[in-house]
Amino acid sequence: MQEEINQFERLKVWRLVPRPEGKSIIGTKWIFKNKKDEDGVVVRNKARLVAKGYRQQEGMDYNETFAPVARIEVIRMFLAYAAHKDFIIYQMDVKTAFLNGVLKEKVYVSQPEGFVDQDNPDHVYILDNALYGLKQAPRAWYDSLSQHLLDSGYFKGKIDNTLFIKREGDHIMLVQIYVDDIIFGSTDPNFCETFSKLMATRYEMSMMGELNFFLGLQVKQLQAGIFINQLKYIKDILKKYNMENASIIKTPMSTRISLDSDPNGQDVDVTTY
Repeated sequence: MQEEINQFERLKVWRLVPRPEGKSIIGTKWIFKNKKDEDGVVVRNKARLVAKGYRQQEGMDYNETFAPVARIEVIRMFLAYAAHKDFIIYQMDVKTAFLNGVLKEKVYVSQPEGFVDQDNPDHVYILDNALYGLKQAPRAWYDSLSQHLLDSGYFKGKIDNTLFIKREGDHIMLVQIYVDDIIFGSTDPNFCETFSKLMATRYEMSMMGELNFFLGLQVKQLQAGIFINQLKYIKDILKKYNMENASIIKTPMSTRISLDSDPNGQDVDVTTY
């Protein structure tokens, strides 16, 4: 929790001010989460301070909220292209990404539980940057990140706005954004190193090495190609419904059940199935 508050101070997310009259004050709350890897092993304990964004009113507390998000089909195409061009895909994570988004609106939040200023207990914080939980936070973060990449010589994909591309000679660099998770790769390995340094100059990053788990997909990058599966996703579903010890069958219906045609039934269009 203290580390999270330190991030706020370091990134100059907010300023303590007297409570303004006639302005809505958005509450805050702490969220605790265990971050796991593809094997389900806890790799980090996270404490995150979030705003109670469900109390925001459209037109008063925020205007635009839309931020593009990569679809799973796009990720699969990214992997296919990397396999075709035979380059390695890497992954990085932006620490407290939303805190880097600059707000266009004036937003006030209450002091967080456990960290109330003893000298000014009735004061509130005015946000300069976005806070997790705010309706406009994803948009503010996307605007900040995309502008940083555009200023660095990248251009957006014509169809997918979460794909950023840079070309130099015969080489190409691809960067795919999914909120605060970034995957990237290039036909020139030096481009990847340059990109890592570029991101580190502006944001606090966690380099996660070669891509092996992303959006529920487990990824294996081998010389023979890139292989994907959703084993963890399947195991999680089986665990959720207490079916981990269920009998395995190759077809979705038991073959021991006899299914005969119904002579009195209505004809159906078999192509539907």
